[in-house]
Amino acid sequence: MFSSIPNRQSNNINPTTNTSLQPSIDRFLICGLGSLGQHCVTTLKQFGVIVNAIDVIQPKYSQVSDLFSQLNKFIIGDAREPNILTQAEVQQCRSILIVTSDEKVNLAIALAGRLLNSQIRLVVRSAKENLNQLLGEQLGNYVAFESTQLPAPAFAVAALEEEMVGFFYLEKQQITIIKRQINLAENWCNRPIYQLNNRHRKVISYANNETELSSDFYEWDTEEIIQTNDKIIYLEQPIFLARKHSDNLQIKQFIFWERLRSFLQLNPRKIKNLIIKYWNWIQENPIRNLVFSSGLTLLTLLVSDTLLLWYYYPEATLREAFYGTAVLLLGGFGDIFGGIKLEEDFPWWLQFLSLITTLVGIISVALLNGLITERLLSTKFKFTRRNPIPTQNHVVIVGLGRVGQQVATLLQRFKQKLVAISSTVTESDITPKIPLVTGNIIKSLEKVNLATAKGIIAVTNDEMLNLEVALIGYSLNPNIRLVIRTSEQRFSNNLAKLLPYSAFICTSAVVAEAFAGAAFGENILSLFKIDHQTVLVTEYNIETGDTLNGLILAEIAYGYRVVPILYQKPPNESKLMPSDDIRLAVGDRLIVLATINGLKRIENGEIKEPTWQVMIESATSEYAIFQGANEIVGIAGCSMLTARELMNNLPGILPKPLYKHQAQRLVRTLKKALVKARLIM
Repeated sequence: MFSSIPNRQSNNINPTTNTSLQPSIDRFLICGLGSLGQHCVTTLKQFGVIVNAIDVIQPKYSQVSDLFSQLNKFIIGDAREPNILTQAEVQQCRSILIVTSDEKVNLAIALAGRLLNSQIRLVVRSAKENLNQLLGEQLGNYVAFESTQLPAPAFAVAALEEEMVGFFYLEKQQITIIKRQINLAENWCNRPIYQLNNRHRKVISYANNETELSSDFYEWDTEEIIQTNDKIIYLEQPIFLARKHSDNLQIKQFIFWERLRSFLQLNPRKIKNLIIKYWNWIQENPIRNLVFSSGLTLLTLLVSDTLLLWYYYPEATLREAFYGTAVLLLGGFGDIFGGIKLEEDFPWWLQFLSLITTLVGIISVALLNGLITERLLSTKFKFTRRNPIPTQNHVVIVGLGRVGQQVATLLQRFKQKLVAISSTVTESDITPKIPLVTGNIIKSLEKVNLATAKGIIAVTNDEMLNLEVALIGYSLNPNIRLVIRTSEQRFSNNLAKLLPYSAFICTSAVVAEAFAGAAFGENILSLFKIDHQTVLVTEYNIETGDTLNGLILAEIAYGYRVVPILYQKPPNESKLMPSDDIRLAVGDRLIVLATINGLKRIENGEIKEPTWQVMIESATSEYAIFQGANEIVGIAGCSMLTARELMNNLPGILPKPLYKHQAQRLVRTLKKALVKARLIM
């Protein structure tokens, strides 16, 4: 979970600047050198910064390579003590990452750090959501993460279908990341890649069947034609969820009108097929058949008796005849005929039919009451009895700690059948909703139908136990998906080479990247993994002096190799999948997908220089010249004066170099405006 945080500091940093002159810019302090703390050291060092550390004892063993050689200072002591923090140069640090396993200690260190340095950024490991919110408001420049929540989506996605590699939520809408291998039958074949992009979909990586997907975004040619066996990664917002108003009432209205429209468009053949479909559905279940037969009988009697009573009593209205029949069906024969002297012209058979109607009504009401009672009792027993263990196509979660509970909650959103195994009885919101097997974990594996399971997610705190569980599962079911939690990245990497059919996720390494990003002032909203690369969903609030200020989104995307996915100019409404033509200004909000290297490039202002130019050869008319200049201003981001001068002196080369994707889009757009252009290096 995340607390609200202020805008990040200015990132206008010169990486060659003497660090002794700017200690507050490039010095960081880590409190706690457990697994998470050690991985935070390694991640921060990728930015070329100075890292100091404090721990009460020296770590018994290093989970990362050359831990102490990466540290500028290591202080043994209690970080809650002001003199220990002072020795670790807290007054000169830009951020302090507090990642011990004791939340109370973490909060105490945060308070002590704020007293010694009023400007330092506090990045705290804590699961106290309400307390973190209050501390964020009081202390300022404070962010807290629950380290067990961040990697949960990675575990959940790894156990789902192969195509989905990640998901997250923005503005209460789900964004999914899909990895697909194109087959011959798909309508995407024989189309250029750029045609796949629209308001709800954006391609972020592509490789043909002879190459591998790049770890950087946009490393492909937008004009390349998609062929069979090509690989594509794209993010997508489901079209239904993309509707501007998607609350429950409007969703129900949308579904109702869509169904009504579809029904009105049915032809006689489709109506016949629909009737057959529902008739077969009714015949599948004896209770459905009984309810349908009873309802049809009641409807027949209601219509026939209403018409007969109306015919034999012309002075009665059709409504009175209808209500009289309804009274008979509800057992009111005596109310109609009891104590009344019958007229001579009242047929005896109509009176007998009324009696039959009353008897049928009484039987039907009794039958309906019995069915309702049976359903209520079965529902009660369903909630009180233990959830049955699925027999096939289910996911087994081994370990129901914080990570396991988060994973189970996420998988339930995808309607995935689950069963959990825990060594002890666990009380949480998720346990009443899924079957739970307790006791010895290895022996419990015999009870969860591993041979027909879809996957195993082993997330206990014992990585050896997780590995043993995975190997047992694989021996029983070679097609099972294995997702294993580890605490050391080197261990994960070695296992991945030996067991390529498994997904090994080092929670400390994954979470460390979020902590490192937050230490530089970024708001890390979520994270997921694409293959072995962690991708961070990162929020920027643009300030004066920012490396992003004044750039158009095309320059940010292709220059820093990140993926802009949401833009907002407060207080205006947010735009998902924003256009590349938007220029950022102070006060704007931008959310991007970025690897840790992408964050590093933005932090240091290391933007890739554009190298492509556009030769504009001719325009068919004055209108084409006018429209072409407008397109150049929007896509290339140059001044209107430059664009007009170029278009009035054709042929000519656009003086501003562009990125390849940007230049290709400009050429395509100019073509639509009847302007002939081409790319040159």
